[in-house]
Amino acid sequence: MSKDELLDKCIQFSIKINKLRKYLREKQHEFNNSDQIQRAGTSIGANYSEACNAVSKADFANKLAIAQKEAHETIYWLKVLYGSELISKEQYDDLMSDVQSLHRILSASVATLKSSEEK
Repeated sequence: MSKDELLDKCIQFSIKINKLRKYLREKQHEFNNSDQIQRAGTSIGANYSEACNAVSKADFANKLAIAQKEAHETIYWLKVLYGSELISKEQYDDLMSDVQSLHRILSASVATLKSSEEK
């Protein structure tokens, strides 16, 4: 997957997260968890975008690791929202599929960076 394709995937996920936040606030009257998932979910792409414009290899690795952590946190918040019956199974499955894909890609990238640093 190219850098541009991954960035587009992050942007599309952020849009879905923003729509989820709007749904949670308007339909579920849920504010705390909606703010948490929005911060984590949109931060994935923001940090990846920063990594793409990093000033050094260390800066790139740091931003990429932060994006990976934010994806992991988003998975947590989706589980909380679903377990609290604030989102449907369909919403959960759709968003979870997207964020797990992002998490796998970012994790593989972080692992590749670490292994190249060890050599």
